[in-house]
Amino acid sequence: MSLSALLAAAPSPEPGGSLDEAAKQAGNAAGWVEENWSTWLNTGLRIMLIAAIAIVLRIAVRRALTKLIERMNRSAQAVEGTALGGLLVNAERRRQRSEAIGSVLRSVASFLILGTAALMILGAFQINLAPLLASAGVAGVALGFGARNLVTDFLSGVFMILEDQYGVGDTIDAGVASGEVIEVGLRVTKLRGDNGEIWYVRNGEVKRIGNLSQGWSTAGVDVQVRPSEDLDQIRAVITEAAQQMAKEDPWTERLWGPVEILGLDTVLLESMTVRVTAKTMPGKALGVERELRWRIKQAFDEAGIRMVAGTGQPDEPSAADPTAAMAAPSAYASATSPQSLAATPIPPPNIAK
Repeated sequence: MSLSALLAAAPSPEPGGSLDEAAKQAGNAAGWVEENWSTWLNTGLRIMLIAAIAIVLRIAVRRALTKLIERMNRSAQAVEGTALGGLLVNAERRRQRSEAIGSVLRSVASFLILGTAALMILGAFQINLAPLLASAGVAGVALGFGARNLVTDFLSGVFMILEDQYGVGDTIDAGVASGEVIEVGLRVTKLRGDNGEIWYVRNGEVKRIGNLSQGWSTAGVDVQVRPSEDLDQIRAVITEAAQQMAKEDPWTERLWGPVEILGLDTVLLESMTVRVTAKTMPGKALGVERELRWRIKQAFDEAGIRMVAGTGQPDEPSAADPTAAMAAPSAYASATSPQSLAATPIPPPNIAK
């Protein structure tokens, strides 16, 4: 037999070695999978459980907040049109406030639930969260110091909305500016002033707020007359003018109570002040005061009652001063006064010989 035939008949060692090595690697892989499959299964089930709990909890919290907002709206509609409803804001205003509160609460709840679930999922992957949390804490502190005004404005805006301190359409005095609210944001409130200007007020800079549109307003008018006038006649004239005003539109809606005469506020030698007040619709006190002054003045003119100015006017004109037309005494009236002597011309010298 030739050498080439022997070599061809001899088994090749390479294919056998490759098969043995592949079998060994497959066995090692199967053993590694067999050793770690329980860990994978445990991790996968934990992640699925965390995700499922987070989703279910988020849905439940959002539905609970939605039902709470709907209940608040129903309670607002229940008092609409009643005496209590007249003292509160209208249903549309409460609905807008409720929706704003619900949106903020739903966003906060979703952020907390999903953020906590994400951290728990990272922990399930055996990821060390300590450096991540430390870095986030340092970044949060730096951001807080750098944007503390922004955070203050945002938190102030959230509490203003939650507490319903004011809303769109209200007339407020925010200290730094005053006017009608045309937009309420979490950072900035826009006001339109009396002259049409628009004020942008940061919520964090508002230290006190005077809302002139909630509940009711009070119109006050001071009527100053001569102390010699009949008080009973004054009371009767003012009462009649106020009753006539309350029967006419639009004052019948803007007046929320009868016009009250509180009595004498001040009594002086030359004048006395009668205080008149009325409870009005929110934000309508200034118009009611102007109309009430107009009608009281017309009624006093018809009744012959004389009104006086704030400083008071005497009943009778004072006598004329007889010395008012006289000139002040002059030093030149006397020929021997120093001024007259100084003004006398010097006579020319006598040069005759």
